[in-house]
Amino acid sequence: MLVLGIETSCDETGLAIYDSENGLLADELHSQIAVHQDYGGVVPELASRDHADRLLPLLKKLLESANKKLDDIDLVAYTAGPGLKGCLLVGSTFARSLAYVIDKPIISVNHVEAHLLAPFMEYEDLSFPFFGLLISGGHTMIIDAKSIGDYEIMGETLDDAVGEAFDKSAKLMGLDYPGGPLIEKLAKEGKHGRYKFPRPILNKPNCDFSFSGLKTHIMLTWKDSDKTEQVKKDISLELQNSVTDCLTGKLKRAHEIKGYPRIIISGGVSANQFIREKLNSFASSINAKAYYPTKKYCTDNGAMIAYAGYKKFEAGQIYDLDGEVKPRWPLDQLA
Repeated sequence: MLVLGIETSCDETGLAIYDSENGLLADELHSQIAVHQDYGGVVPELASRDHADRLLPLLKKLLESANKKLDDIDLVAYTAGPGLKGCLLVGSTFARSLAYVIDKPIISVNHVEAHLLAPFMEYEDLSFPFFGLLISGGHTMIIDAKSIGDYEIMGETLDDAVGEAFDKSAKLMGLDYPGGPLIEKLAKEGKHGRYKFPRPILNKPNCDFSFSGLKTHIMLTWKDSDKTEQVKKDISLELQNSVTDCLTGKLKRAHEIKGYPRIIISGGVSANQFIREKLNSFASSINAKAYYPTKKYCTDNGAMIAYAGYKKFEAGQIYDLDGEVKPRWPLDQLA
């Protein structure tokens, strides 16, 4: 079965073709960083327009790369939520139009579930159940993944997501958007021990997160500093330390409850090598194994949508929202 995946939930336009027998055949991705950089964040209207401009050229390029024709596609999978409504509608309309033209079935995919399933494309020893840690610009949550389509949210952020905290902290220090990669780069030259930031709600007896207070602390630290490049590096290092302590602390609590030996870490922030190394060490300490997507598939992409669409179709979990999208589509309310 050949599955076409279409991703337009936020600021990346992604398309891919997944072959149920041979794996991923081709994928194309267009990032909108240049579109939004001057604004310091994603502008929904501009994002929707850019998706509309990019989808057809990317599809043509994708089919050429895979050496396939549109009629070869057996299933069209698209992101129906969560995400920005206008962006989701662009992808939904495009997907439904294609499915109608080639008279093939269509399946709605939950963006968060697709992130969770992405590592299955690469790891043969990966299976349910597992812990999912989704860390991105829009989400931070710990998930009890029992089986495909069956998820329980054990904890999530009460305010800012991890990636949002990175981007906002970077902006406070005058860094460009997106700030996450710049924070990671600066942190490599940071001095340990210069700053000590709070670990918000780390000691609360739950699996939830909070990062807005951390952002405020950084704002005050930057305001009272001499604002040198070294200060940026030192703040970036301690920001990563604080975030990682929060992530591992809450994962430890989740492990005490469920005890799964597998942890999938996905989402854009999971590409951060510092965070990966810390989470790998933590996983080893509890006799668990951490799994990540290849870095190019940590951020939003069509490959994970195509794969998730195939697995959902295979499991008979076919959601057809009839053109509707769900900007807020909780992972534990898929059906």
